[in-house]
Amino acid sequence: MNKRSLTALGREQIASAERASSGRAAHTVYGGHEHVLRQTLVALVAGQVLAEHENPGEATVHVLHGRVRLTAGEDAWEGSAGDLLVVPNSRHALEALETSTVLLTVAKIIAP
Repeated sequence: MNKRSLTALGREQIASAERASSGRAAHTVYGGHEHVLRQTLVALVAGQVLAEHENPGEATVHVLHGRVRLTAGEDAWEGSAGDLLVVPNSRHALEALETSTVLLTVAKIIAP
């Protein structure tokens, strides 16, 4: 069994994001390239955006701290601490409305 405090990791990643010129930082909590499931804690300084990109599989964004906006085309959903946003199966972007941490969970689609 492996246990990790997402609250403590979130504080660390926010500090890293505040120091980074990109205004963001991320740490894989579980999984990776060799797994179907991957969970990544992402920190974004207020106003920073993860630019529009493809969805590699089924995905959710659990907002741990702050407020974010998930956009896909003309659709947008806002989330604050405790909210779970289901990422649409299309190009999308994530913007930090406040300095935020989110847990991105992705189950990659494996080609047959």
